[in-house]
Amino acid sequence: MTYAQRAEQFRALHRTGEPLLLPNAWDHASAAALVHGGFPAIGTTSLGVAAAAGKADATGDTREETLRLAHGLARLPALVTVDIEGGFSDRPGEVAALAAELAGAGVVGVNIEDGRPDGTLTDTALQCELIRAVKERAPDLFVNARTDTYWLRAGGAGETERRAADYQLAGADGLFVPGLQDEKVIAGLVEGALGIPLNILYAPGALTYPRLAELGVRRVSSGSLLFRAALHGAVEAARSIAAGGAVPKDLPSYADAQALSAAYGEAE
Repeated sequence: MTYAQRAEQFRALHRTGEPLLLPNAWDHASAAALVHGGFPAIGTTSLGVAAAAGKADATGDTREETLRLAHGLARLPALVTVDIEGGFSDRPGEVAALAAELAGAGVVGVNIEDGRPDGTLTDTALQCELIRAVKERAPDLFVNARTDTYWLRAGGAGETERRAADYQLAGADGLFVPGLQDEKVIAGLVEGALGIPLNILYAPGALTYPRLAELGVRRVSSGSLLFRAALHGAVEAARSIAAGGAVPKDLPSYADAQALSAAYGEAE
């Protein structure tokens, strides 16, 4: 299958009524386990990648780690999309070069966000320039434009709709609005203000996957949830051992983990 065919396959997974459930991995092992679990597409979580490297998220300091991981994950028998934060640069040419390298490695999508570490949003004109530059260098790459209007409580529905329209005109293939859980706003984006797939971040205790599907959402991401669940599980297992208790049943065995490595290990 050619890269263009794989990119189109990824695009086709964004279906109305049956949205793409995108689990987010933080290293090669977690991604391989998710592929083994039957997920056709895998994303990365910038928090997980940064934390695993002992760095802070959303500071633009994990370009090297993100690239290295992406090159490895692109060899998996799955469609891979990568969180590149804000592009690790404000220069369109540099962000476009990064996108072209990822596409060249076989990555079929990227997330690029407009939130800044100081809690503000990137100027819309600059963000549109970055999106255009990426699409010019890597036209088949699925650019999921993330707007942090809700994540940072910076603008609400009106600003989200405005940015959605601008990002779409700039060439974005999808819109990601983490933190948005208002059914009316979601339905409005799907039905009126948005002509590209809407991606919502799954939030425990909030809108369920079936409900998001009913609202017309076409992609549901787990974000950092799986990474945080893994951290919790590791600590709880250690505490249980210390207390003389039992660890959860049906954990992957040593042989299972080795088998994943053998089947999905990084090529030299």
